Amino acid sequence: MPLRHSLLAVLVMIIWGVNFLAIDLGVDDVPPVLFVAIRFVVVLVPAIFLVPRPAAGWKDVLVVGLFLSLGQFALLYTAMWLGMPPGLASLLLQAQVVLTVLFASVALRERPTTPQLVGVLLGAAGLVIVGIGRSAATPALAFLLALAAAASWATGNVIVRRLGSATQAAGTRQSPLAGLSMTVWSALVVPVPMFALALVLDGPAAVGYSLAHPTWAAVLSTLYTAWLASLVGYGVWNTLLDRYRASAVVPFTMLVPVVGMTAAWLVQGEVPNLAEAGGGMLLLLGVAITSGLLRWPYRPRYGSSA
Repeated sequence: MPLRHSLLAVLVMIIWGVNFLAIDLGVDDVPPVLFVAIRFVVVLVPAIFLVPRPAAGWKDVLVVGLFLSLGQFALLYTAMWLGMPPGLASLLLQAQVVLTVLFASVALRERPTTPQLVGVLLGAAGLVIVGIGRSAATPALAFLLALAAAASWATGNVIVRRLGSATQAAGTRQSPLAGLSMTVWSALVVPVPMFALALVLDGPAAVGYSLAHPTWAAVLSTLYTAWLASLVGYGVWNTLLDRYRASAVVPFTMLVPVVGMTAAWLVQGEVPNLAEAGGGMLLLLGVAITSGLLRWPYRPRYGSSA
């Protein structure tokens, strides 16, 4: 991957790391499902009138939105509303790297290597340690919803990668706006179901009050999550997944918990306990091995002339 694209990937990871604080700021004032709907309305308008529709079929575009946007963020916002700390949430979402490899082995027939299988096992062990030893202030349901959000992200990664592989196989040159157009148009699947669900879960009165009386925290959170995290972040992310193998792009997400936990410590004083820190390190080690960031030292066989 060229240096300029690597630097773009690092920028996205910084944006996404701080994004957990922005979400936490907003869910204090707006019900989580409604907040997801508002975020993606802001993503759509006016971008959908300026960005061309992606070359993929409608079904593929909507399926991408179902997992990368609706599923991931509805689950994540609800987890954080229930008490998932932003720093820990940024860590748990990195389970998507391990899950991406597992899902890709089934959907794309990308057979995992032995190191990847070892990384998956280490990552799973880290998740178990974090889950068992998490702070009493973190509800079990919030923990499980954060993992479900990671699974939704991983599914979306595999779908985007499949679409990118199909485009390359057809010999079609991708437009520089391809990732941004997928981000914008796939967001169409989010607002209506989320608004409807908010009306059912929170009631018309609560929805109406939140829309009529927005707080500054909610407005700033919405603008950050919609414009920076979604339009800039996922626009760049989807473009990189279109152009390069998942193993070259996904490892950059290891920077997200570093940024997220550092920001949560500086702003909110969030400090992980021993189990969260130890399990988190094991999870990140598994992610590093799974993604190929860490490799076994090469040891030639006895008698080799290499």
